[in-house]
Amino acid sequence: MQVDYPLHLDRRGVTASADTDGHIRDLIEQLLFTAPGERVNRPTFGTGLLQMVFLPNSEPLSAATKAAVQGALAQWLGELITVRDVAVIAQEATLSVTVHYVVNRTGTDSTADFVRSLA
Repeated sequence: MQVDYPLHLDRRGVTASADTDGHIRDLIEQLLFTAPGERVNRPTFGTGLLQMVFLPNSEPLSAATKAAVQGALAQWLGELITVRDVAVIAQEATLSVTVHYVVNRTGTDSTADFVRSLA
């Protein structure tokens, strides 16, 4: 078992844990919503996704965002997962990200959805 994200206490008052699948989903979420430079000892960790949302919406930006997210996932989590597809949708004050991936260790096909309010 690994520590659950975001860090919190369970009903017993101890640090909550996550199973392997939940932990991988947590790692994806941390990577997606961390800005490069935010982590002191890993300055290139993250996607910069939240900053891209405020740029003018266009097809080239959409393609660049998808490529940046897929590249970061491959770089930082490539030993754990193989990314099949990424979809990023920014509508008004909400950012939705869907990551379709395969867990390398088990071959399990998974899809994880993440939503962040930007307001």
